[in-house]
Amino acid sequence: MCFWQQGGPSIAVDGTGKNDKQSICLFKKKGKVKALDEELYKNDAIDLEMEMDTHFGIAHTRWATHGEPNAVNSHPQRSDKHNEFVVIHNGIITNYKELKALLISKGYEFESETDTEVIPKLIKYLYDNRERDYMSFSTLVERVIKQLEGSFALVFKSVHFPGEAVVTRRGSPLLIGVRSQYKLSTEEITIQYNGDSRGVQSKNYINKVDNSNALHSVNDRMAVEFYFASDASAIIEHTNKVIYLEDDDMAAVAEGKLSLHRMNRSAGEDPVRVIQTLQMELHQIMKGNFKAFMQKEIFEQPESIFNTMRGRICFDTNTVVLGGLKDHLKEIKRCRRLIIIGCGTSFHAGLATRQILEELTELPVMVELASDFLDRTTPVYRDDVCFFISQSGETADTLMALQYCKQNGALTVGVTNTVGSSISRETTCGVHINAGPEIGVASTKAYTSQFVSLVMFGLMMSEDRLSLQKRRLEIIDGLRRLPEMVKEVLALDNHIKSIADELYRQKSLLVMGRGYNYATCLEGALKIKEITYMHSEGILAGELKHGPLALIDHNMPVIMVIMRDSCYTKCHNALQQVTARQGRPIILCCRDDPESSKMAYKTIELPHTVDCLQGILCVIPMQIMSFHLAVLRGYDVDYPRNLAKSVTVE
Repeated sequence: MCFWQQGGPSIAVDGTGKNDKQSICLFKKKGKVKALDEELYKNDAIDLEMEMDTHFGIAHTRWATHGEPNAVNSHPQRSDKHNEFVVIHNGIITNYKELKALLISKGYEFESETDTEVIPKLIKYLYDNRERDYMSFSTLVERVIKQLEGSFALVFKSVHFPGEAVVTRRGSPLLIGVRSQYKLSTEEITIQYNGDSRGVQSKNYINKVDNSNALHSVNDRMAVEFYFASDASAIIEHTNKVIYLEDDDMAAVAEGKLSLHRMNRSAGEDPVRVIQTLQMELHQIMKGNFKAFMQKEIFEQPESIFNTMRGRICFDTNTVVLGGLKDHLKEIKRCRRLIIIGCGTSFHAGLATRQILEELTELPVMVELASDFLDRTTPVYRDDVCFFISQSGETADTLMALQYCKQNGALTVGVTNTVGSSISRETTCGVHINAGPEIGVASTKAYTSQFVSLVMFGLMMSEDRLSLQKRRLEIIDGLRRLPEMVKEVLALDNHIKSIADELYRQKSLLVMGRGYNYATCLEGALKIKEITYMHSEGILAGELKHGPLALIDHNMPVIMVIMRDSCYTKCHNALQQVTARQGRPIILCCRDDPESSKMAYKTIELPHTVDCLQGILCVIPMQIMSFHLAVLRGYDVDYPRNLAKSVTVE
């Protein structure tokens, strides 16, 4: 988070943690720059008629993606020992190795192991080799981000551009908080594009911002504070006025004025960013432009899945390291069996990955509902490894199962989304799924991140198995492409809503599949139960003849998951049984599957990936379907009746 204040005395800290007299300066009315005069601070009654001061503080709590979490690898990262440019970064730079090699060849020395360090060194390289005598800070930043691949939210500061800061984002969230006791010049900022006038740069390299396109106090002598943060909850105690930045937006502060820039303009793009007023409730703070928090979380899954993998999978070397488990990996490999314990959606995540875990670990894998596990007083031994999956880390049944397993001497592993939760504290080791806050009661992005976390565990366990290397590479490549494929599935939102328009008056719904997608059926049916209050049932297609077939007729809605995997032929046998009873199946299938499409009443065609990851792509249409069904039925999506986010009672 960064803090900017124009006007009035305050403490300012730069990236080194020391007062920086070069990067923090005072502006006189005529625009001359004066060095920081500490005598001014002996008396708070500074004459604003005479001078206006600007202070900037920069800090970051981001965990280290590359390298150990130590002082050298922490943020901000700097361009050189003189701190000519400093940067903080939330995200990951996927082409940092190529950039680092280039900069080393140019004579730049690196201090840290982070991917971030290439950014300040790259901007220094561009600054040192600029073609013109004067180049604005924002232009330099534009040239830097053109070279970056990956996701990032960035804040730049430089001694060469005193009194200025530039921030930008792509793939990682970033917003600006605005605080002022006085009237602001505008409630919406017009985006400036390449080719638009940005004013003339002075010899001090300070942008002369066009007041008509910038945000500032109507009375230029009065204080304005700007806060840059990844999350509104970080700044709500200071201000409830925020501007949400979009991908490739750049915000520049110069002379106490905020302006917004973009490199290119796309068709249909909104050319302004509006100051929004936050409500105090967390679910309102973070909902953004979506109708419900659940909807927002569904559409965050490309990012949440990416964040789950970030810093853990190296796609260049095909290696997977889960930092929380690596010290216990030898002990886990010597175990007798794996027991995965959870409730509801977390149980389904374990069930969805059981088959691939059995294949990769070559160990028996039990998946247990926590309540049933305790009811049976299931035998647990010292050479068992027990996984406890919970989004909140506070689920009561799962916690009691954890205590039971600890008493029996088993190694315990937590898989949670909440740092500092009870499960994360009480287990021997664990994995933080890093999906980000999930407010909607019906879990969505936590499920897919739990899914990915367990697959990564299997990949780490099988790293030294020569017979499994081809399979591992296939899965790792599937994980690499997964976020983009999820975006393709999310693009089907309108098509899925059109199907929901036909279903929302129904009283019951069957969801049918087998193999890797049996868990998808259970999870999809659970989502429908949770928020639409329709009866829905996930059915194993292999059990169709053993009872569920009696339910099939012209009026019973049936959703079938038929993917091109080892169960494809068997699923088609079930499909023929459904159509023979006048059923009208809605089929989730691969795009290149005309055989399934011709037998369907409706189809939802999905991209094809490796079989053990297909369940992630298949569950998202079910999440979207449940959301639209609930909205059409007039229910509160985020707060379904009788349910709470963390189940903390028996």
